[in-house]
Amino acid sequence: MNSLAIAFSGPSGSGKTTLIVKVANALKDKYSLAIVKHDPSDKAIFDKEGKDSWKFAQTGAEVVVSSPTRTTLLSQREKSIDDIIEMIGDFDILLVEGLKTLQLPRLSVFRNRLEEDYFPMSNALAIDDSINLGDYKIPKHLEILDLNNTNSIVEWILKNAKKIKK
Repeated sequence: MNSLAIAFSGPSGSGKTTLIVKVANALKDKYSLAIVKHDPSDKAIFDKEGKDSWKFAQTGAEVVVSSPTRTTLLSQREKSIDDIIEMIGDFDILLVEGLKTLQLPRLSVFRNRLEEDYFPMSNALAIDDSINLGDYKIPKHLEILDLNNTNSIVEWILKNAKKIKK
């Protein structure tokens, strides 16, 4: 399979991460996966203060921690999506959380209310029964998916994901 990518967007607390985990678990036996999460507020903490890797990272250096089961890059520089894809290497499907400016097919996730500013960048909306679609003017190009039906979301992803590598 060629490397395919799909993006997920939505407001904080909408269920993006939960949905990505469900999708990844549904796909993992058949496909090799990669996941990229955007942290626009720079809040994520990946290393524990006082550990050697943390001390190395405090110098501003690019730090790689290698073990028999994983390799972790602690980078002090922002990476483009192309840089990240190159670092990841081979995969069948890339799931991207956030990065709204990427030109990828995009599934926007909502609970309780829709935010219409997501509509122009979205190809589909994943919603649950807490949203009354009659309260909104939904553009015709948007598919509506059941947030709680992982199988139908996986089908949509496999049909709509964009080839990003040969």
